[in-house]
Amino acid sequence: MVTAQAVVGTVTDPELPMVTLAELGIVREVRQDGDGVVVTITPTYSGCPAMESIRADIATALRRAGFAQVEVRTVLAPAWTTDWISESGRRKLAEAGIAPPGAAPRRAAGPIPLTLTPRPSAVRCPRCGSAETEAVAAFGATACRELRRCPACREPFEHMKEI
Repeated sequence: MVTAQAVVGTVTDPELPMVTLAELGIVREVRQDGDGVVVTITPTYSGCPAMESIRADIATALRRAGFAQVEVRTVLAPAWTTDWISESGRRKLAEAGIAPPGAAPRRAAGPIPLTLTPRPSAVRCPRCGSAETEAVAAFGATACRELRRCPACREPFEHMKEI
């Protein structure tokens, strides 16, 4: 018998179909009680336009597997962070030509200092591994990605931003 956890673990992200929602750290909990399943998810950011599709994809996969009662709950706290992306998710992003995010910025408790200059980052090219890459545009296909290029291999690529 297949478990609800195993079914949810196969659902891929609609914007990054090479990784599952579990690998992205979006799936927080899968609770199974008889034929009923409650799945708790946290969006990568509160305005993510893919959330409706994500909820529908999870519910469809569970119903196809025979779970009659499915509820998908969204929780915003604690906020999602790129640190929740699994190692297999990071590897799959790189294999697809998307530079995975580095460690999310650490913030101390209390007020957050305002900076007017972009934070320097060393993003390795997913194709040749060079760390000498440069930003081309702040946004890629989605708001969570930026466009970069690599002078070493002359290839453009996307980078998933650290959050």
